[in-house]
Amino acid sequence: MKVIGLIGGISWVSTVDYYKLINEGVNNRLGGLNFSECLIYSFNYADIKRNNENSDWDSTFKMLFKACEFLKSGGAEAIVLCANTMHFIAERLEEAIGLPIIHIATATAIEIQKQEIKKVGLLGTKFTMELDFFKDKLTEKGIEAIIPQNQEDKDFIHTTIFEELGRGLVTKSTKERYLEIANQLIKEGAEGIILGCTEIPLVIKPKDLLVPVFDTTLIHSNAAVEFQLS
Repeated sequence: MKVIGLIGGISWVSTVDYYKLINEGVNNRLGGLNFSECLIYSFNYADIKRNNENSDWDSTFKMLFKACEFLKSGGAEAIVLCANTMHFIAERLEEAIGLPIIHIATATAIEIQKQEIKKVGLLGTKFTMELDFFKDKLTEKGIEAIIPQNQEDKDFIHTTIFEELGRGLVTKSTKERYLEIANQLIKEGAEGIILGCTEIPLVIKPKDLLVPVFDTTLIHSNAAVEFQLS
C-alpha cells in the first residue's frame, strides 16, 4: 500500500470525513483489518482564512509547502489537500514538492464525464466559484460549469462555509437557502450539482435534488484510495 499525506484542518470537520471515507474505502477493497496508511497535517483554519481573505496566497503557499515537506519526510508518496479552495495552488505545490497531488477537480471531472453530463452547477467558496482553477479541469473534459449569478447568493455560500459549516454548524434555514440556490442553477440548465466545498455535504444530500449530486469529499477520498492501492 502506498502512503498518502493529508493536509487538513481546512476545515477539521471535513478532514474527519476524509479520514473516515479513506479508511472505509481501503477496508472495503482489502477487508479484514486493512486500513489506510496515512499521515495528517492539520492547520489552524483561522490562519488560512486570514491569508485568503487578504489575497495573501503566497503566505498560504508557504504554510502548505511546509506541511508537504513534513508529510514527505514521513514517507508520504502523494498529497491530498482536504479542501477545494486550496487547489488554487495545487499545481504550484506539486512542482515545488516533487510529489503528486491528487487533484480534487480532476477526480470530479472524471466522475461527471462517466455520467455523460455536459453542464453542471458549481457551489463553493467565492474562490472556487469565481477563479478558474476548478472550472478549467472541467473544461478539459468538455464540461461547462455555471455558478450563482446573484452576488448575495455567492456571499451567502462563502460566509456560511466559514462561519457555520466549517465549525460543524448546520441550520434548517441555511440548508433551505442552499437548496434554493442549487435549484435555481438546475432551472438554468445544470444537469448536476457539484458540492465544490468539502463542507457543503453537511447541508446538501443526494436525495435533496432531482439531478445527480457530485460530493467532492467522497470523490476525492475515493481517488486517494485508488492511488494507495494502485
